[in-house]
Amino acid sequence: YHPDKQKADVPAGEVEERVQRFIEIDQAWKILGNEETKKEYDLQQREDNLTKEWPLHAQIYLEDMSWNEDEQCYTLSCRCGGNYTVFKNETKDVSLVCCDTCSLVIEIL
Repeated sequence: YHPDKQKADVPAGEVEERVQRFIEIDQAWKILGNEETKKEYDLQQREDNLTKEWPLHAQIYLEDMSWNEDEQCYTLSCRCGGNYTVFKNETKDVSLVCCDTCSLVIEIL
């Protein structure tokens, strides 16, 4: 797909498609080649996959969850009897949390 390595006999429309593909690959490399942007990308992909595959049970404010000082985490009971858990070091990075025993997900507002 590299623009400098195109054959001379490639139709113009195909050249444009190849250049566009090269730009997409280059952008992906820039995102995934940087630890900070890769982490953001991975979190976004995780959230997108969770909302597609698992049902969103509720939207909850972090303040409405119970704080556990010993474990340094917020918890909320799920209707199935399991728990949603958000550790203190995850509070800025996490917006979707899975129940530890069923397929329900909550969104942290």
